[in-house]
Amino acid sequence: MQVGINRIQVFFSMNSIKLPFYVRISILLIGLYAVVAMLYITQEIVIPIVFGIMIAIVLHPVVSFFIRKKMSRIWAITLTLFLMFLLFLGFGFFLFSQISLFSESFPALIERFTSLINHSINWAAGYFDLNPDKINKWINQTTDWLINMGSAAVGQTLVTVGNALVLLFLIPVYVFLILYYQPLLLEFIHRLFGAMHHSMVSNIIAQIKKVIQRYLSGLVIEAVIVAILNSIGLLILGIDYAIVLGVLGALLNVIPYLGGIIAVALPMMIALVTKDSAWYAVYVLVLYLIIQFIDNNLIVPKIVASKVKINALVSVVVVIAFGALWGIPGMFLSIPIVAIIKVICDHIDPLKPWGLLLGDTMPGE
Repeated sequence: MQVGINRIQVFFSMNSIKLPFYVRISILLIGLYAVVAMLYITQEIVIPIVFGIMIAIVLHPVVSFFIRKKMSRIWAITLTLFLMFLLFLGFGFFLFSQISLFSESFPALIERFTSLINHSINWAAGYFDLNPDKINKWINQTTDWLINMGSAAVGQTLVTVGNALVLLFLIPVYVFLILYYQPLLLEFIHRLFGAMHHSMVSNIIAQIKKVIQRYLSGLVIEAVIVAILNSIGLLILGIDYAIVLGVLGALLNVIPYLGGIIAVALPMMIALVTKDSAWYAVYVLVLYLIIQFIDNNLIVPKIVASKVKINALVSVVVVIAFGALWGIPGMFLSIPIVAIIKVICDHIDPLKPWGLLLGDTMPGE
């Protein structure tokens, strides 16, 4: 018995030895690589669960409201999900009706776009003293190459669409189960970290709930306001399909930093194709710059009080990194995930330097 105790004491004394910095950083990088690899490999499992957790956090106050009205937990969750389904169904019907109007005019848009391309070719040939036939030949070769690439990607596209449908089916199931087993999950987390850390764990969970609820609900309100501003601005300019372009622009704007670039490109292209003057594309660009200024300086600070206090450098890096890891869902999830990590770091003493690095509070402020 004494020999066993001595061995245990030797083991813990060996593990208490402070490792050199290069050993610690190597272990950290290896661990980080392993985590990223696991997240990439298991993305089809992890992404629906993460979406389910965040949606469940947002819907939790509604479920609690119905439970306080003496409704059973199962019926409260069912009614909440049904109301959310009706909301999404109404929005989908509205968006589909607008897109159908756009699709009816798609052949005419293609014809106008082709005419614009031919006009641009003739202008470039005359201005740069080039042979129009060579330009057309290069465009045809490029078009053939793109068609071949597109044909090769058809299978991958079908797989992606199938995965998206599976994702849409799994998320409501996860949301229902997470909301139903919420007391069990919270009790598990508290027991996992022990009674002595009960207060700190409860505080972290409360802060995470607050951050996610404010961030996602704020994004919805922001998207509605931006969609209205986009649509009104495009209607004033007389741009065709103003409403659908305004709504799509607001949805793309939800993707941090990169979505806004795509959002302004679509109406500029429509303006170039449908209007006689290229100045309308410039007007659209100016309009979206003004809306972005209003969004960044008024809407986001006031309505999306969520703002999780993540600095701009970290935000850009994580959006690109999660985009490479999980695609568009990763770009959407990047900011709230980093916000959760920051909340955890801010409440654990050894991790507070990382919380400072992620935040936007300058030293001395």
